[in-house]
Amino acid sequence: MMNFFYDLGKLFLRVSFSLMLLPHGWSKINKLFAEDIKFSDPIGIGEVPSLILVAFAEFIVPILIILGFKTRWFSIFPIITMVVVAFIHKWDQGFFEIEKALLFMSGFIAISLIGPGKYSIDKR
Repeated sequence: MMNFFYDLGKLFLRVSFSLMLLPHGWSKINKLFAEDIKFSDPIGIGEVPSLILVAFAEFIVPILIILGFKTRWFSIFPIITMVVVAFIHKWDQGFFEIEKALLFMSGFIAISLIGPGKYSIDKR
């Protein structure tokens, strides 16, 4: 019975953090199809490549994590994205501006450490 709740907790963590990140990613997907793309370039690779990477990390990857596909590996993408957001892009704006990025980063670090659980494609 304990394993059931343990795996259910892993599923809940994966699904809840991924669902909360999806709207942020959806807004980035919409920006990709805008006529005039305006997006920050915090690591110096260009606005469009930065936007593509963030859209991937915040929209495509959460869908894969919800499904439990290569969960530990794909968790790296939102972790890196949130590190850049918190410690490069918004660092000088104060704690309350980086708090959401730190929460997402913490959640996806936990997901990467504990794995997907029994209710995932990875375990099939």
